[in-house]
Amino acid sequence: VQLQACGGGLVQAGGSLRLSCAASGRTFRSYAVGWFRQAPGKEREFVAAINWSAGNTYYADSVKGRFTISRDNAKNTVYLQMNSLKPEDTAVYYCAAGGVDSDYAGVYDFWGQGTLVTVSS
Repeated sequence: VQLQACGGGLVQAGGSLRLSCAASGRTFRSYAVGWFRQAPGKEREFVAAINWSAGNTYYADSVKGRFTISRDNAKNTVYLQMNSLKPEDTAVYYCAAGGVDSDYAGVYDFWGQGTLVTVSS
């Protein structure tokens, strides 16, 4: 599975962005997908995850209520809708696919290249 993340950009605080994670391979629909982010000088952290059927989603406390993860298996794409963005959301965002939905990066087998989100104050 190859993943391509896109949709990042520069936005003012309070604004919105939607990230997309497009996958190649017909088996993508059987994978859980997670979004992670890494800010400059900080460790990578979990953002959100969704299981293969979209029946289960969960979020980091820092984004709960502001971000929504969803997927369209017909399009082999997972989305991360980000609303009410804050400067502390500034980071490179990565999507990853694996056998189980988890907040632990180690369970994901495939990673996209990352897309930069910058939130100005």
